[in-house]
Formats: sequence, structure tokens, C-alpha cells
Amino acid sequence: MESSEKDLIAKVQIEINTSIERVWDALIDPKAIKQYMLGADAVSEWKEGSPIIWRGEWNGRKYEDKGKILKLAPRRLIRYSHFSSLARLPDAPENYHIVTVELTGRGSHTLVSLSQTNNHTQEALQHNEQGWKMMLDGLKKYLEQK
Repeated sequence: MESSEKDLIAKVQIEINTSIERVWDALIDPKAIKQYMLGADAVSEWKEGSPIIWRGEWNGRKYEDKGKILKLAPRRLIRYSHFSSLARLPDAPENYHIVTVELTGRGSHTLVSLSQTNNHTQEALQHNEQGWKMMLDGLKKYLEQK
């Protein structure tokens, strides 16, 4: 992989009309995750160094994504490695992304900023930004309707 490919970072943001505590809880609660992340079952101890697995079905295909929690700063940041079985790439270090979700309180609102490294092509970057935008839209809808 050329170094320029590593520079392709997917970035999405959304502002949610709720507290940073509620957003944080939704990011690490498997029951909440299932509601806004396309029905995925998330399994993790939610500690730095612990594995994380997402299982589900997308467009009629079963998947099991996996990774490891790299950094966890409650109500501020979660960073994890991520490998998607849907990408149909070998399970090798060069095919893992690093996903970072940062929370910034803005009064009664929370800004959620998400980035994903290691997009191999501009097309992959756009596809991943679209997928993460859909997930963040789901998170917003989930939190603002409760």
C-alpha cells in the first residue's frame, strides 16, 4: 500500500440534541448499539485492550466485524481497530481501520466526530463515510426520540 492510501481518512460529524453522558452510554451499551447500528450485536468488556465484535446481517449477508479497543476516555473518546468481514479482504493488519469517536459537549448538545483511517481508495473512503453517516444519523434519531 502506498503512503497516500493511508492518508485517506473518512470523517463525519453530527450534532445531537442530548447530553454527552447519554451519547457516551449509547456508544458502549450493546442494547443501544443494536438500535442504531443496523441491528448489530456488539460484544466487548469496554476496556482498553479488550476485543470488540459486531455481528449482524447487512443486505442479506451475515457478517462478523472485529477489533480491539485501543483507547477509552469516558464521555470523551473511544478508539478501536476495526476489520470488516464484508470487505472481503484477508484478515491481515494492513486491512484494519482505526476508528476514533470523539465527543464534545456544546451546552445541551453533543458534537460527535468520527474518523476512520486506512481507506484503500477514494471510493472506499466515500463508501465508509456514507456508512458512518448512516450510523450517526441512527444514533441521533435513537437519542433524540427517547
